[in-house]
Amino acid sequence: MNQKRIQTALISVFHKDGLDELLKKLNAEGVKFLSTGGTQAFIESLGYPCQKVEEVTSYPSILGGRVKTLHPKIFGGILGRRELEADQQQMAQYEIPAIDLVIVDLYPFEQTVASGAAEEDIIEKIDIGGISLIRAGAKNFKDVVIIPSKEQYKPLLDLLNAQGACTTLEQRRSFAAEAFGVSSHYDTAIHQWFVNE
Repeated sequence: MNQKRIQTALISVFHKDGLDELLKKLNAEGVKFLSTGGTQAFIESLGYPCQKVEEVTSYPSILGGRVKTLHPKIFGGILGRRELEADQQQMAQYEIPAIDLVIVDLYPFEQTVASGAAEEDIIEKIDIGGISLIRAGAKNFKDVVIIPSKEQYKPLLDLLNAQGACTTLEQRRSFAAEAFGVSSHYDTAIHQWFVNE
């Protein structure tokens, strides 16, 4: 129960820098990649196989990219409780793949505000799918590793180098705590922008 092996990783990041080393190690550990758009293209450019989220959901990226990962087959894969038989039966029934690792890097909202961008550009940098993935992964830390920003790439890489693609409950809980810190900071920045506009 305590030790969990990472078998499938959903990766959807804005900034790709620093991701290559992590991908190399995950691939060496036999972890399968699932991704969208630019991140998927980046993963494949490094020579690693990567399944499109659209192949899992049967939906394309829609509304100008506003909706990519927001789908029961993705969130079910993250939130499904591995120890609950009912959850496992439903995941099998609806062909929901288990997702063990979520790597997200949110749209740069604060940087966009600081750049003096127009309001419509700022609004488009309010991340919806990413923040939802972070919350889902963190909520289900008993089964899922959540990496909520590129600052957490190195801690995960260090962990993988030390013990392979297995994590303890304590480690997953620690990543979850970091994730809720990231989401809290992000929402606070958005709130402050709305209040001060």
